[in-house]
Formats: sequence, C-alpha cells, structure tokens
Amino acid sequence: MFDDIRNKRVLVTGASSGLGQHFARLFAERGAAVTLAARRLDSLEAERDALRDSGAEATAVALDVCDAASISRLFAEAEQPFDIVVNNAGISGAARAMDLTEEAWDNTLDVNLKGPFLVAQAAAKALRQVERGGSIINVASIVALRVATELSAYAASKAGLVHLTRALSLEWARYGIRVNALCPGYVETEINRDFFASPAGEAMVKRIPQRRLGRMEDLDGATLLLASEAGAYITGTALVVDGGHSNASL
Repeated sequence: MFDDIRNKRVLVTGASSGLGQHFARLFAERGAAVTLAARRLDSLEAERDALRDSGAEATAVALDVCDAASISRLFAEAEQPFDIVVNNAGISGAARAMDLTEEAWDNTLDVNLKGPFLVAQAAAKALRQVERGGSIINVASIVALRVATELSAYAASKAGLVHLTRALSLEWARYGIRVNALCPGYVETEINRDFFASPAGEAMVKRIPQRRLGRMEDLDGATLLLASEAGAYITGTALVVDGGHSNASL
C-alpha cells in the first residue's frame, strides 16, 4: 500500500522543524522527491542534506506563504507541478481574546488561512495546466472542531481552513485534485515537551481518552492515505487523529 507515492513530487511547507520536517521525511522514505519549504533557507539545509545522504531526492526552497510573489516564484521555478502538497506552515500563540492585538489576529489568519489558500491555488493551477490530478493536504487541528481557551485567533483560522478545504474540494474535484484537512490532536514535539511534563500538561493529557499524547508517527497512516491512491475517493474531509480527544466527555 502507498507504493504509488514513489517518484511523486511533494511540497511540504513549514518544513524546518516539527511536523513539517517529519512529513518531509515520511514522503522521502516512501521514495518521493521532496521539496522542503520555509521562510529561512538556512533552516532547511541540514535536513535537506540528511535526506540526500540517505538516498532521497530532496530540495530546499525559501518560501513565505503570506507573500504571493514568493509563492509564484517557487511554482514558476519548479520543473514540474507538485503531485502532493502538504500545507503545514502555521503559527499558534496563546492570548486571551480581550488582550489579543489586531496585529496578532491578522498575522495568525494570514499564516494559517491565507497562506494555505495561496499555496493550494498555485498548486491547483499548475496541475490543471498539465491536466493532471493531485492531492492537497491542509494541516488543521482539533481546535478547528472544538475550541480551547486563549486560542481564539488560532481556532478561527483552523476552523476556516477546514471549511476552505471543503470549498476547494468541491470546485477542484472535476480536475482530479483532492483537497483534505488533517486535524491532529496534541502531538508531542520538542517545543511542547517540557510543558506536557509539567503538572498542568499532565492534567491535560489525562483528558485524552487514550491517556497519552500523540506521537508524530501516529499521523503517518492518515497522511499517506490522503496523499495516495488508497484515498482516491476521499476529498473534502477533515480527518481527525487525536486519540479520541475531540470526543472527550464535556
């Protein structure tokens, strides 16, 4: 299963660390040609070189998902359209709604909602031009489906991303372009590890029905399903991977 990913061209945004870096490795291990994208090229070079050393085909590019010119430049310079796009670039930032600044609101919506739209739009145009289908995966969150305190801008952006996913899937299905959202629950990374080891973090983990944080590899099956021909009839869905957290009792 998922053998059709081999030799596909994959773009992963926000690939300098965390989930983005993990997704890039996942597709590289499956034999795909991976393009790692982030705002700073120097943050990608070590990972690109490591993937190449392992025998993978990997490229690193500077990309600001909020800058239409940056996106246009990337797609203009690409030798071929990307078969698979993982819209992973995003920011969080916790703040009480009454204290949230207009600048912080705009920045969150720009990165988390406008950015994925601009990248998806460019990817779809490139695929349509060569009359080829593809898969776009928008990385959302369970916060798109159930809210948490001090995350009003983040929750709004991710909820918008899920509905944008549905809208794009409806328009682009006729071109063979599938658009889906991946909604992870709390996944342990180097950034949040210390918090989840604290009493407050441990209490949060206890509210997850499986009584554990997600691991990045817990997302692999869902990601590969949405990217590959195994999910050829799946489009416009929000696939939740959260250990049952979003279904936890109120």
